[in-house]
Amino acid sequence: MIKIAIIGAGSEWGRRLGVDILSHLWPDEVKISMMDIDNERLTPIVDVTRKAIEVNGLKGFQVEGTTDRYNALKDANYVIASFAIGGNAYCGPVYALDITIPLKYGVYQSVADTLGVGGIFRALRTAPVLMDILDDMKKLCPSALLLNYVNPMAILTWVAYEYSDIPFVGLCHSVQGTSRSLAHIINKPYEEISYKVAGINHMAWFIEFKWKGEDMLPVIREGVNKSEILEYEPIRSDICNHFGYFVTESSRHMSEYVAFYRKRPDLIKKFGFPLQEEMTFDCLNNKQRYTDAEGRPEKVKRQIAGEEPIVLEKSYEYASEIMVAMETGMPFIFNGNVKNRASIENLPYDCCTEVPCTVDRGGIHPQYFGKLPSHLAGLCQTNINVQRLTVEAILEKDIQKAYYAMLLDPLTSAVCSTAEIRNMFDEIVEAEKDYLKDYLN
Repeated sequence: MIKIAIIGAGSEWGRRLGVDILSHLWPDEVKISMMDIDNERLTPIVDVTRKAIEVNGLKGFQVEGTTDRYNALKDANYVIASFAIGGNAYCGPVYALDITIPLKYGVYQSVADTLGVGGIFRALRTAPVLMDILDDMKKLCPSALLLNYVNPMAILTWVAYEYSDIPFVGLCHSVQGTSRSLAHIINKPYEEISYKVAGINHMAWFIEFKWKGEDMLPVIREGVNKSEILEYEPIRSDICNHFGYFVTESSRHMSEYVAFYRKRPDLIKKFGFPLQEEMTFDCLNNKQRYTDAEGRPEKVKRQIAGEEPIVLEKSYEYASEIMVAMETGMPFIFNGNVKNRASIENLPYDCCTEVPCTVDRGGIHPQYFGKLPSHLAGLCQTNINVQRLTVEAILEKDIQKAYYAMLLDPLTSAVCSTAEIRNMFDEIVEAEKDYLKDYLN
C-alpha cells in the first residue's frame, strides 16, 4: 500500500490534493492520511474525500483523518506539507501583524508571504515546524519524499536542503497558471504551447515560449500592452516592457519583490494597488479570505450530503503527477524548487532555484539550464540576498541576521531609512515573540 500523508490538510489544499490523488490510476492501493491540528477544519475535508471515493465507485483507496502528526507520518511514502503557523495563512492574527506594522512605516505589502517583511517573519515562524517534520520523517519514514507547498517557498526549501537529507522538493503553481495566461495573450491553444522557464520561486522567467515551435516572445512583448492586459497585469506588463521577459508570479506578488512600484503614493495609485488588494485589507478587518471564497465550506457540506456532485477533475498542481511518476516509472517533467547545484550557472550554487525537473522511479532530477540573461539573474540576486540571510538566521538561531535580511529587502529599503527599519523590526519581534521563541531564548 502507498501511504500519502498531508500535513495541514484542513484547508482548500487538502480538498484539492485529495481529489488530485483520487483522479489517477495507481499501481497499488493508496492510503491518504490527512492531518491537521484543527479537527473542526479537518473533518469536512476527510468526509468529502471519502464521499468522493463512494460516489465515484473508486476501489483501492483509504482515507483517514488525524490530529497526530506521528500517526500521519509513520511509514509514509510521500508527505505533502500545506500548513500555516499562526492561524490561517492569509487571514490570521499573526498575518495581520506582518501587514499592519510595516504599513505604519510606509511599507505597503500585498500578499506578504514570500519576501520582504512578511516573508522574513513567516519564514522565522514556519521553519522550526518544517524542521520538526523533517526530524520526525527521519525516524518514521526516512525514504519518503516531502513535497512542500508552504511559503515562503524558496527560503523553506533552502532551509530543508541545508538541514536534512530527506528527499525534498518545493512546488508552486505559478508556472502552470502563467503559461495558460500567456497562451491567452497570444490567442493560441494551450495544448500547442511549449515553454522553458527558470529563475527563483515567484521570480522565474519565460525564457522561451513557443507555439508549434514558433517563437512567441515577440508576440507576448507586444500583447502585454493591450489595454485589457495592462489593466489586469500592470506590474508584469511593465516588467516585460523594461526587462524583456514575462515573470511567473502575479502583479500583486511581483510588486513586492522589487523597489519600483510601492515606494510612493503616486506609484501606488498609478498601478491600482488599492483596487487589487480589497481582499487583503478585508482580511485585516477580520473578514475571511480564501476560506469562504466561492462558498467553499457550503459547497463541501452539500457534497458530503450528496446534494452536489464531486467531479474527479484534476487540478494543475504537480504533487499527484510526481508521486504517480515515482510509482510507475513513467517520467513527468515539471518546474520544481530545488537546490541550484549549478542548474543556473549565474546564480549561487547553494541557493534555491525553480527549474525544469524530470521525475521517475529514481526520484527527482533537476535539469541543467545554463545562464539566465544577466539582468534577470541580477534581479533574482536581490531576492536571493534576503533569502540567504533569512536562512542563516533560521539555522543559526540568530535574529540579528533576520534584521540584516530586512535591511537588504528591495521594497523595504526603498521606503525606509536604516533607523526606521530597525524600529519596525523590533516592533514586529515584540508583537510576534510568542512565535519566535527559537530565536529569542
